[in-house]
Amino acid sequence: MRKTLYIIGLSAVVFSCTSQQNVKKTAYKRKTPVTQAKTAVTTQPQAKPKPQITTDHGVEFYTTNIADITKNDNTISYGSIVSAKPAGYKVTKTYFPAIAQNFRQKYLILHYTALPEDKSITVLTQQAVSAHYLVNDKEDNQIYQLVDENKRAYHAGISSWRNDKNLNDTSIGIEIVNNGYTADSTARRIFVPFSEDQIKKVAALAKDIVTRYQIPPTNVLAHSDIAPTRKQDPGPMFPWKKLYDEYQIGMWYDEATKKTYYDLALVEFTTRYNEPAFIFMIQTALQKFGYGVEPSGKWDDATKKTIEAFQYHFRPQNYDGIMDAETWAILQALNVKYPRK
Repeated sequence: MRKTLYIIGLSAVVFSCTSQQNVKKTAYKRKTPVTQAKTAVTTQPQAKPKPQITTDHGVEFYTTNIADITKNDNTISYGSIVSAKPAGYKVTKTYFPAIAQNFRQKYLILHYTALPEDKSITVLTQQAVSAHYLVNDKEDNQIYQLVDENKRAYHAGISSWRNDKNLNDTSIGIEIVNNGYTADSTARRIFVPFSEDQIKKVAALAKDIVTRYQIPPTNVLAHSDIAPTRKQDPGPMFPWKKLYDEYQIGMWYDEATKKTYYDLALVEFTTRYNEPAFIFMIQTALQKFGYGVEPSGKWDDATKKTIEAFQYHFRPQNYDGIMDAETWAILQALNVKYPRK
């Protein structure tokens, strides 16, 4: 009996093991073969070789632009390359120049000296004021350079235009020998005209500077534009329209656009002249154009001087500092033509 039970138990174990083996065989799944993607062979485009730095008498220059001029980037150096000389190390120019750079010189500011030539030279070279260039009042072909263009001259003082302040940092200054103005019996300023030779010199010099440094028309300014409460130079006798028409330098309004604003301006000045909201709108328009005037809603002294500076530049026939319909129409036309970015 015991032997019989042993045989029956052994048969059950064999059957169980056989069943598990069958289950395992049924559950087996065929592996899907894995194919490795072929590594793509790419050819790196060869970098365009940069123009070489030139050397003259041991001084290095780089006179080519490899940057994107549409972004106002420029790698041209109009002077020698200035480099550090750290003790014990060598500064190399293996990767020179980086393309992300532009010029310090963003503005061109015009002045008169209010002095004769000899005193102008003394003041601008021996005292705490200077300019990059001085245009004399002689009938010759000379223009005096007083300061390296790569350095700051002390010509603008406390100044602002649009988003920028302290324009000595970012400008080139041109002084013009001129006696400035005298006052008549009514305290009206009578300005001294510039000679034709001076205007030709200024135009040629300005054209060269704005072309080399890509200075936009909105940044060619009078000292009175950037410091209207302090300065009057170069005054209403300076021919801004001539520079614009004949040399494509600086700003000027379009006559047709001015006319579209003039009729409405006449009505506004008849009905709204002393309204604070109207005065505030005019002050805001002056500020939008670039002047550093703070809107107050009043015809205050700062606003009067700012209007006067604007008239020196764009409406020199009448520079009394009083906003009238024509001045208002001109200001609006300029804001249309040269919108603030």
